[in-house]
Amino acid sequence: MMVSQRVLMKGFTLIEVMIVVAIVGILAAIAYPSYREYVLRSNRSEGMAMLNDAAARQERYFAQSNAYVTDNDDIDNLNMRSSTASGVTSDTGKYTLTVAGGGGGYTLTATQAFGDTDCGNLTLNALGSRGRSGSAKTIEQCWR
Repeated sequence: MMVSQRVLMKGFTLIEVMIVVAIVGILAAIAYPSYREYVLRSNRSEGMAMLNDAAARQERYFAQSNAYVTDNDDIDNLNMRSSTASGVTSDTGKYTLTVAGGGGGYTLTATQAFGDTDCGNLTLNALGSRGRSGSAKTIEQCWR
């Protein structure tokens, strides 16, 4: 008596593998821009926190000395946490703080170092007006 043996092949066909690769490619094309925007927005929050902290320190300094810090050489008077010989940087070094005077107040600028071309550098002045150097997004989009 002869027993017929069927050979069972295990594995995937080339078509099945190509379908999976196409699906993964489509998902990556959708997910990557959203992920990148999320990372940029979280980096911007670090710059916003640094500017708000510096503005609060400016007001405290004004209450004590009746003047604002309006020169980068005097920025140490704000007693910022991450103040070094090269200036004031944010906690992870993504932003550098500069200060300028004018109009009886100050303008704080957080210069970014991570390639955010949509919003660019963030600014905050003594009146609480927010700004950005980039033009691809509105001020509200950059400051959320």
